[in-house]
Amino acid sequence: MTGTLAAVGAGLAVIGAGLGIGRIGGSAMDAIARQPEATAKIQTAMIIAAALVEGVALFAVVVALIA
Repeated sequence: MTGTLAAVGAGLAVIGAGLGIGRIGGSAMDAIARQPEATAKIQTAMIIAAALVEGVALFAVVVALIA
C-alpha cells in the first residue's frame, strides 16, 4: 500500500512540474513574440524558473518515495 501511495505522490509531482514548465515556456514564447529584442533576457529568466520548478519536483519525488 505504501508503494502505491509513493507512486501516486511522485506522479502528481511530475505532472505538476510538467504543467508548470509548460506554462513557463508558453509565457516566454508570448513575451518573445511581443518583444523580440529581449529574447536573451527572457530565455535566461525562463531557464532559471524551469530549473527551480524541476528542483522542487525532484525534491517532491524523493520525499514521496522515502516516506
